[in-house]
Amino acid sequence: MPGYAYAILAAGWLVWAVPFVLARRGPHPAPQQLDRRARWGIVLVGIAYAVIWQGHFWSRRLQPWRLLLSILLLLLASVLSWSGARFLGRQWRIDAGLNADHELVMSGPYRLVRHPIYASMLCLFCGTACMIAPWQLFVPALFLFILGTEIRVRVEDRLLAGRFGEQFEKYKNRVPAYIPFVR
Repeated sequence: MPGYAYAILAAGWLVWAVPFVLARRGPHPAPQQLDRRARWGIVLVGIAYAVIWQGHFWSRRLQPWRLLLSILLLLLASVLSWSGARFLGRQWRIDAGLNADHELVMSGPYRLVRHPIYASMLCLFCGTACMIAPWQLFVPALFLFILGTEIRVRVEDRLLAGRFGEQFEKYKNRVPAYIPFVR
């Protein structure tokens, strides 16, 4: 794989990650409610990312269509991470939790998907895999990624439903979880 492909991949990851680093700056209230079961989802997603990096990508020729698709997915991942973190504001956290003054965000990217940050992670995963992973690694890794993301989505949705009740249920019925147009 050519050196510029590594640079594109590194830049894509860096641009994707910056809003989360910025979001952690400043005071953050301790969560009023926390559900640590979502950490199992984090573990599975982490394993999925590790699996796609196991291919012999450094010795393969990168096809132009794969590079182009990767760039598009990395750009979409960055747009979703920046807008998702911006609209969520100080409510963003790694663990599934709710602040005492938590608000149900339904604007910006949250109009399209309930979990745009997970959508960004899916784009980052697919963009990376498209560039470096053979399909034999991509398919099982994607299964692990989706399983881990579903765990997190369900835990967070339960927390939000408990706090916002019917308002969240209407939102959940109207807006897909993290893949637009897929219920």
